[in-house]
Amino acid sequence: MDTAAAPTATTGTPQTQPAQPVAVVTGASRGLGLELARALARDGWQLVITARNAAELAAAESELAAVTKVAAPAGSVVDDDHRELLAEAAAALGGASLLVNNASTLTGYDLAGAPLPTLADFPLPGLLETFEVNVLGPIALTQLLLPQLRAHHGAVLNISSDAAVEAYAGWGGYGASKAALDHASAVLGAEEPDIAVWAVDPGDMRTRMHQEAFPGEDISDRPLPATVVPALLGLLRDRPAGGRYRAADLPAEPSAAAPGDRAETPADATTVSADAAPDPAGE
Repeated sequence: MDTAAAPTATTGTPQTQPAQPVAVVTGASRGLGLELARALARDGWQLVITARNAAELAAAESELAAVTKVAAPAGSVVDDDHRELLAEAAAALGGASLLVNNASTLTGYDLAGAPLPTLADFPLPGLLETFEVNVLGPIALTQLLLPQLRAHHGAVLNISSDAAVEAYAGWGGYGASKAALDHASAVLGAEEPDIAVWAVDPGDMRTRMHQEAFPGEDISDRPLPATVVPALLGLLRDRPAGGRYRAADLPAEPSAAAPGDRAETPADATTVSADAAPDPAGE
């Protein structure tokens, strides 16, 4: 199966966003999720943010609330009741125009400094949790928010990884889950022509999750998550065809298309990274 299939165009007339559109961002207490939430807040978006660490999420909420209206229930995307809370919070703000499925887990359990497990030794409860957090949770939350997203001709942004398309020893569970998320994104895009659905490989980043994947190694040479945000904002600005992209291939500067127009897909949008290390993102 070609996981880097050509992006498919969305249809329908682009709609003017509400004056203060609503974005739901998971895994938003740190890393890429927090940096994207900061940028969206500066651009006038209202936010529903969530993460599992209540203290870190509260700190993020306090910071963002100085800029925009924020709802920040803590919890896991695997929890049915928590996903309902997120959908209700978005509806109370006017309905979601954007869902960012960023929350992820490397292995479904605390590595505690141990190396990533091979598939031969992967604890099955951890593998199940990996798929629940990285695939089932995002699909289930998307299901709940679809009526809101359809009403606003909104978008779903699923954070992927090059581990979804490259074979790295020790990354079988995480990579397989991200490959499943990529394919689910492509199918959702085919089934929901009035919303945009993107799966984006953000590239290597200096995050806590990446450090957990490489215990004891110096990762200070990796770029900070904030460097990826302009490319993600470019998706919202230019609204290209749905599909799988690398952030490195996305234009950060405005294109010739007017804001809200769907620009042509870059010719190399589906080029897969050949970096030596995968790029975990999320919480």
